[in-house]
Amino acid sequence: MSWIVFKYAVTAGLIVLISEVAKRSDKLGALIAALPMVTILAMIWLYVEKQPDAKIANHAWYTFWYVVPTLPMFLIFPTLLPRIGFWPTLGASALITVICFVVFAQVVKRFGIELM
Repeated sequence: MSWIVFKYAVTAGLIVLISEVAKRSDKLGALIAALPMVTILAMIWLYVEKQPDAKIANHAWYTFWYVVPTLPMFLIFPTLLPRIGFWPTLGASALITVICFVVFAQVVKRFGIELM
């Protein structure tokens, strides 16, 4: 049980750190958030918990492919925010991300990459 609490504390601490840094510096906060720290932590947790190398490698592989369709959200969000407000922008961005993911998954499926 203490291992799970440790994992939650470290992971939550990372998110708090990013939000606190972002309060002080937009650029630095975004840079830290853009680093694949959550993915790195997930791979560390998998490794420490003695998961097979193939599982860890698959995690990295699929993370790459899942990041690509999320990128348009980072361009759409700042465009919509001043026009429709935070919550509608967040909802629209999430919906657009889902649509991009479905379309992207269909495109890469033609190349033998199964994301869904």
